[in-house]
Amino acid sequence: MTDAAKDPAAFLRRLFQAGLDAVSADHILPRLLTPGALPRPKGRTLAIAAGKGAAAMAAVAEQAWGEAPLSGLAVTRYHHGLDLKRITLIEAAHPTPDEAGMKAAARALDLAAELTPDDLLLCLLSGGGSALMVAPAPGVSLADKQALTKALLRSGAAIGEINTVRKHLSRFKGGRLAAASKAPVVTLAVSDVPGDDPGTIASGPTVPDATTLADARAVLAKYGITPAPSIAAALFDPTNESPKPGSLPHTRHILAATPIQALNAAAEVARAAGVTPLVLGDDLEGEAAEVAKVHAGIARGCLRHGQPLPRPCVLLSGGETSVTVRGQGRGGRNVEFLLGLALALKESAAAGEAIWGLACDTDGIDGTEDNAGALLRPDTLKRAGSLGMDAAAFLANNDGYGFFQALDDLVVTGPTRTNVNDFRALYIP
Repeated sequence: MTDAAKDPAAFLRRLFQAGLDAVSADHILPRLLTPGALPRPKGRTLAIAAGKGAAAMAAVAEQAWGEAPLSGLAVTRYHHGLDLKRITLIEAAHPTPDEAGMKAAARALDLAAELTPDDLLLCLLSGGGSALMVAPAPGVSLADKQALTKALLRSGAAIGEINTVRKHLSRFKGGRLAAASKAPVVTLAVSDVPGDDPGTIASGPTVPDATTLADARAVLAKYGITPAPSIAAALFDPTNESPKPGSLPHTRHILAATPIQALNAAAEVARAAGVTPLVLGDDLEGEAAEVAKVHAGIARGCLRHGQPLPRPCVLLSGGETSVTVRGQGRGGRNVEFLLGLALALKESAAAGEAIWGLACDTDGIDGTEDNAGALLRPDTLKRAGSLGMDAAAFLANNDGYGFFQALDDLVVTGPTRTNVNDFRALYIP
């Protein structure tokens, strides 16, 4: 019996940790920040870091820059900070922006505008930057943007659609930070978006934007969202159109870490444990419970027929699912996925077929709760039933957190200070 089969839960946690380690700032950034890879400017370097990994990325930049002039601003989620020496740390709200994030974005724009062609604007971006750096378009209040953000998050809209709207209601996103500076701009980004589109990561503050005001209006129409009058007016104002491709020749964008790196690292650990891995994809989208049904079908094929993989095997996937919120429960898309998976595997579990699962957000926060995700065991539904819990009712109420909390199967990591989005692993012994 393999070590994985002896303790499947520990094995799945080990895969998740391997993925996190592979995309940590300490692992990915030092080689990209050497003088050979990124020459120091004649003047000074201004570092602007935004996202859930901002503090960790800024700390590595401070160390890599040595004695060369470096200052800047790092904005991260509350309780995700670190002790920085030369870069000022600001903590702000996520996923709904707040006053602290608005002040930080305004300060970042002011600092970028002070740079000369002899300087360097070094942007360190990770997922969460869209909410953490908020600079409403003229005439749009923070309260209006907060309300719209909440509506978009509850609608089931994909992250690319949400960011299309954000970019057209901002003075910071959609290439506008780069447009504010005369200095060359180099961006190192940790991708948390399906397809690794630079324009979607943190809403692309240094990247020309191919989407339009009409695209933003279409997203709101698609999901039946009626915005505040100020937002409706802003989305028809041509001055809020974002910089288009070809308009920012002084920028360079480098993907420092991507979801596939985390999945590949987990796959290597699985192989070393004698378990065959299959990466289903790093950019899966769709309703979490529906995506779970597809995963369940593939897992059953492995278990019953040895197709597409013979046992023991593990199915790995990433991306960002969505949840159309209809209930009043707690939890994010990863526990929603696992609830859907449990129900999809109900007959398999009743027949004694063993399929284990883990689904976690690599930033350590599933939705707005204190867990990264949860574990699914072959006896999850049986144990829930013994406690009088109906999994289908919990799913209808979008209460994955409450369900897995009662079973003591939440995965709690605390802030990981990186973010390559969802990590899912289904183990078939």
